[in-house]
Amino acid sequence: MSINSLPEERYLTRRVLSMQESQTMKISGLAKQMKAEGKDIISLSAGEPDFPTPDFVAEAGIDAIKAGFTRYTANAGIPELKKAIVEKFKRDNGLDVTPDQIIVSNGGKQTLANTLLALCEEGDEVIIPAPFWVSFPEMVRLSGAEPVIVPTTIDSGYKMKPEQLDAAITERTKVLILNSPSNPSGAVYSENEVRALMAVLEGREIFVISDEMYDQIVYGPVTPFSPARVSGMRDWVIISNGVSKTYSMTGWRIGFLAGPKWLIDACGKIQSQTTSNANSIAQKAAVAALTGDQRIIEERRLEFEKRRDYMYKALNEIPGITATLPDGAFYIFPSIAGLLGKSFGGKEINSSTDVAEYLLVDHYVATVPGEAFGAPENLRLSYAASIGELEEAVGRIRKAFE
Repeated sequence: MSINSLPEERYLTRRVLSMQESQTMKISGLAKQMKAEGKDIISLSAGEPDFPTPDFVAEAGIDAIKAGFTRYTANAGIPELKKAIVEKFKRDNGLDVTPDQIIVSNGGKQTLANTLLALCEEGDEVIIPAPFWVSFPEMVRLSGAEPVIVPTTIDSGYKMKPEQLDAAITERTKVLILNSPSNPSGAVYSENEVRALMAVLEGREIFVISDEMYDQIVYGPVTPFSPARVSGMRDWVIISNGVSKTYSMTGWRIGFLAGPKWLIDACGKIQSQTTSNANSIAQKAAVAALTGDQRIIEERRLEFEKRRDYMYKALNEIPGITATLPDGAFYIFPSIAGLLGKSFGGKEINSSTDVAEYLLVDHYVATVPGEAFGAPENLRLSYAASIGELEEAVGRIRKAFE
């Protein structure tokens, strides 16, 4: 019997079979395919800024190529980039770290995957507040551990409360994943809220993976506060960040991790046997991004804020949709509970997946269903698009649900 005639899945591991495909990448891919077919698609599904990489950053990458900086680098990152990251943590986050407490990886996803692979195994549990970034549970499953999902509500601003965290902890709990500012909700935990959560963990030997990828895209009055700043938690907090969102460098694939040296060394061991160092040219560009003129961050943040304010007002004017005002990132995560169980355009809408498919196929607006984020009554819309595109998209959404 030919191998090709057998069910292919019989050869795959339990870890791979337990994972789901990224819904954000799936929807984005379908939207791009429809656009290539000539359809007038407006995509609000992508998790990346619509601004270009700053010129001075791109030029640093070009200079690196011209200088022949195209060979392997140190596995954990070039010294000048690690120095720039040390300065970034001090400048932006009020944290003192040393170069040997940092590893540079191929994007934020790899920093998180390395950490979970280093810390977790079968029998462990990882607490994840929902809504969550789509990759968190899948990375946990890949490590062999079990994700423990803690649902939050629109009334709590999509933030987990200390009593919820306490109730979710068992003798098997190994890690809490905290994402602030949040993808997909835009929620930002205040200093008091972070301190209250960390008080629950005090003395319990539970690690915190703090995903702070959007820490520079915030609108106030709440500002991000790293759990690593809480006295007594420094040795238990691992911070994941990168240049992708702040500097519009998603394709450059530079993420970085800060944590206890012993864990950073372990992540380095994993990385050395999987991908080795991050892209050499991108590392040079990241140095320029972190050490160059930071005024561009504020200019783009202000533009995101205008778009956020427009989307918040416009979406709340559509019957059946209720949106909260995001404090950070560039997503809005409205509840579409008021649309469920109804029919529009001859189609019955029973889930956020139904809503997303209806909007894309019938009205050419790409969004991401809340099921992907553990929130089946929500929809994620990215406002990383021009005001003109957002106005057109909202007009189509309004027409879809008239």
